[in-house]
Amino acid sequence: MKVSGLVLAMCAGQLGSLLPHVVLPAVLVAHLVPLWDLSNAQAGLLAAAYPAGYMLAVPVLGALTDRIDARHLLFWGSLVSGGATIALAWLAQGPLTAMAFWALAGIGFAGAYMPGLRALTDRLDPGDASRSVTLYTSSYSVGVGLSFLVSQLAADHLGWRWAFVVTGLGPLVMALVASRLVAKPPPPASGALLDFRPVLRNRPAMGYILSYGVHCFELYGLRTWLVAFWTYVAARHGTASLLDPITVSVIVTVLAMPASIGGNELSLRFGRHRAISVIQILSACVALAIGLCAGASPALLFVLVLLYALTVPADSGSLTAGMSASAQPQFKGATMAMHSMVGFALSALAGWLVGVALDAAGGMHQPQGWLAAFSVLAAGILLGPLALWWSRSGR
Repeated sequence: MKVSGLVLAMCAGQLGSLLPHVVLPAVLVAHLVPLWDLSNAQAGLLAAAYPAGYMLAVPVLGALTDRIDARHLLFWGSLVSGGATIALAWLAQGPLTAMAFWALAGIGFAGAYMPGLRALTDRLDPGDASRSVTLYTSSYSVGVGLSFLVSQLAADHLGWRWAFVVTGLGPLVMALVASRLVAKPPPPASGALLDFRPVLRNRPAMGYILSYGVHCFELYGLRTWLVAFWTYVAARHGTASLLDPITVSVIVTVLAMPASIGGNELSLRFGRHRAISVIQILSACVALAIGLCAGASPALLFVLVLLYALTVPADSGSLTAGMSASAQPQFKGATMAMHSMVGFALSALAGWLVGVALDAAGGMHQPQGWLAAFSVLAAGILLGPLALWWSRSGR
């Protein structure tokens, strides 16, 4: 596959844009929970502020890309994302103020991720779209891996506030990329700005959107609680430093890029609906296996977590490429906005629901707590194949 300079630049910008993405979940258990005496449900709610802010902003910002060049939203969204992350470092004095700044960072990211995808796809030849979109979406995982790594290292060596400062500088890279993009105004839009009725009537696109939503539920639930889960495993078994939470979280997130690319290739060969459904059912089975084996040896859990690291993101590129291909050209921005809004709404729900499940089943120090947590993730992703079946049943 020939990769253009545009795609490489956008992927590099996305790595910077994502540097703050999981800084709060990365430092949550070790630093913020004891500092502010948070329950698991409260911790999950705090982490959920970011996707909640994103969810509230993306309908407007995504739909605006049907009316103005997406590079402008990409530039300003990146600046807001980085600025809010840095502001949290120095101005947050408790969970409520931290939640407010973290929600603002999510709003900024709403101006960066889907507008970034629109800025990219508007500048691609049609034949380049599927693999280029998958490369862009799969680089998301590398960025999240870097976010885990940089966040935890900065927090351990400099303190949790500096973790937010250091990662908050990353979105400046995407702002620089956006400032260098050539102008590409969208075609004239029809309808009101927030009229999503044409998107809701587009059943093929809505199937991908709903399935993407439960994919995000599983993905964000895992990323919010992965460090906490492996902290539990390490404390329970006294594992070697090779398997510390930093190492595991980075490995899990970086594996997502080849998994997403491989999943898209399977979709191109066997069909998107079939490949996505098989991947999501397999992912639910792995989640249940982790929960059932939560008290088992770290070696077995590490193998299962690595397998989960492959199944969770393997459908991501295919879902986004399918949505983009199914969107009506005049409503492309609105379709992307709906896709992202549903995804991050369920992402916000995931972090909180997993925390509630942990509290209800004995807490994060008990294997039955993690069985409940991973059961929630498995139940969520099993709704994905149903959404895809629904999208085809009306034809």
